[in-house]
Amino acid sequence: MIVLITGASGGIGAAAAKYFADRGHDVRGLDVKGPAFAHEHYTHFLGDVRDPESLPAFGREEMPEVLVNCAGVQDSGEDIDVNLKGAINVTERYAIGNDRIRSVVNVGSASAHTGSEFPEYAASKGGLMTYTKNVALRLAPRATCNSIDPGGVTTELNRCVMEDEKLWAQIMELTPLKRWAEPEEIAEWIYFVGVTNRFMTGQNLLIDGGEAGNANFIWPE
Repeated sequence: MIVLITGASGGIGAAAAKYFADRGHDVRGLDVKGPAFAHEHYTHFLGDVRDPESLPAFGREEMPEVLVNCAGVQDSGEDIDVNLKGAINVTERYAIGNDRIRSVVNVGSASAHTGSEFPEYAASKGGLMTYTKNVALRLAPRATCNSIDPGGVTTELNRCVMEDEKLWAQIMELTPLKRWAEPEEIAEWIYFVGVTNRFMTGQNLLIDGGEAGNANFIWPE
């Protein structure tokens, strides 16, 4: 299948692009930066999800069958423009009205479920969660739309806390599985939801090692 992945130059986006390409799909990556890897099944496009005019034009037979919105920033002053409006720009361009589309996968965040992290980041991911449901209704019955909402992932973006022993210990106290996900693990979820899944739609899947559900039941022994 033809797969379009935004934010493909690093982190989860690069891992997802390689995961799909390794399985023989025709992957097109879109990012403001250059490609993170070379692969016979991968083509890279430069474009800014904030600017619809910069997005590549595809003919009908080149339109994606799977769209993965992974482009994202954190505490940048442009979180809403990139994380939310960017996903809207791309989805309206390549999924809505595209009779070839089979699935849309939005990469959200556990912050959309908990409200934690930076204000604009949490708001952008919360908006993406709702937009996922909006797109699911509009694409049905032809296609599905779901979001994958990771908690901590071992990407370059999170290196500042991963390398701080004190902060890392505090994070692990909150995480029942006592580790963060690797980008490749999130790529597996994206693939399952975007390719294997054919019936679930409009759902926001929280994948955070149990952090959001961590609770202590206080009761006399």
